[in-house]
Amino acid sequence: MTQGSRLVPCVGALTFDPNGRLLLVQRANDPGRGLWSLPGGRVEPGEDDAAALVREMIEETGLVVEPGALVGRVRRGAYEIADYHCTVVGGVLRAGDDALDARWCDAAEFAALPLVTLLSETLAGWDVLPR
Repeated sequence: MTQGSRLVPCVGALTFDPNGRLLLVQRANDPGRGLWSLPGGRVEPGEDDAAALVREMIEETGLVVEPGALVGRVRRGAYEIADYHCTVVGGVLRAGDDALDARWCDAAEFAALPLVTLLSETLAGWDVLPR
């Protein structure tokens, strides 16, 4: 990063169903168009991480979530992403504005999908891979 450049704060949601499947979205836009990732996005001015998670999850997946504990942080280029456990409290799963698709994935489905760079390694390091 060059001097004077700033990191863009972002959030991601680690959301599991009762069977241990992880919620993933297929990105509709670059970077990573067509690849699968955790739902999430930029923290807008005036938002805290929890508010950004709730907004992004509704926009991308149609689900209402209750944000929980911070799982970890990663830096991807100019983006600093804080990933949190989230619990679904309402809504109906659907692909939203920034997603081509959204689905619950077990370990086999997760391993077969084209994922964004380092997602599998990061989640393995945090011990939060789908079952």
